[in-house]
Amino acid sequence: MGSWQEFEQQAPALAAAARRLMDRRRHKVLATLRRDGSPRVSGVETQFKDGELWSGSMPGAVKALDLRRDPRMAIHVSADDPDEGDPSSWEGDVKLAGRAVEVLDPAVLAAFELPDGGSHLFRLELTEVVRTWVEGDELVIESWREGVGVRRFRRK
Repeated sequence: MGSWQEFEQQAPALAAAARRLMDRRRHKVLATLRRDGSPRVSGVETQFKDGELWSGSMPGAVKALDLRRDPRMAIHVSADDPDEGDPSSWEGDVKLAGRAVEVLDPAVLAAFELPDGGSHLFRLELTEVVRTWVEGDELVIESWREGVGVRRFRRK
């Protein structure tokens, strides 16, 4: 699984577009797996630091407990709706998938200035990043997968 920096090196244009959309949205949607395997979606914030993508949560949050039990996760970032008269004005959305690795190192936790009391910090390792947007009358899907690289598809 790759760090954000490794993804950037392998797919610089896609990484730049994904980061632009992620930076515009403070709140994203995180998908985790419950104990019974069913999906759970939660609000989440992310941060880029030292070539990595990070996310945290309050102590004992169910999303953190989900990730401790099963680190597989996905994040969805959506852009504003387009002008109805111009679908190409839609910036698109970004979806990330991979796993969340909880970091317990006190020095790393201190660097994030997390509040005391057991806050959780996760480093997000990526296996897939997908951006979807509209150009003219086509839906454009650009994806990067670990070990595969970048692919682009168009649909009318």
